[in-house]
Amino acid sequence: MKLLLASQSPRRKELLSSLGFEFEVVKIDCEEIVPEHIKVGESAAYLSELKADAFRKLEEGEVLLTADTVVAIDSQFLGKPQDENDAKNMLKLLSGKTHQVYTGITIKTLDKTITETDVADVEFDEISDTEIEYYIKNYKPFDKAGSYGIQEWLGMSKIKKINGSFYTIMGLPTHLVYKILKEI
Repeated sequence: MKLLLASQSPRRKELLSSLGFEFEVVKIDCEEIVPEHIKVGESAAYLSELKADAFRKLEEGEVLLTADTVVAIDSQFLGKPQDENDAKNMLKLLSGKTHQVYTGITIKTLDKTITETDVADVEFDEISDTEIEYYIKNYKPFDKAGSYGIQEWLGMSKIKKINGSFYTIMGLPTHLVYKILKEI
């Protein structure tokens, strides 16, 4: 089996490698737009499948893995921030509240497509404006849904509680990936 990871995320590469899989990183070009009728909780799976469908036809023995992570609070979708101001607004919105992180994965072979979503609840302590500015300046979270990485300073200093998989919040529900790849 030849495993193809369609992600430029260094975190996903690290996690998949840590699971013991050898893989090749491939690039997929597709516009990641979620139609309005898709519910927030279904959007990560939708985007993951969208990416998988945009990839070329697989060959015998190839397995494609795509993933997408969505942060939501009060049914509001928080993607990757457009700029520093957008990142500040997202972090202010998350401050002192509980939000959800959904990571959808799609594992596709020549004759089968499996898509699953895992969700985790994340509770933040209050985050001051100074802390938000420090985090954005030093960690530049512009490639992260919700404007933060759980494995970085903000996650270490401000997350009070999580209910669900740490790795789902990081961007790859490793327990699901391992289970499905093992079955394949």
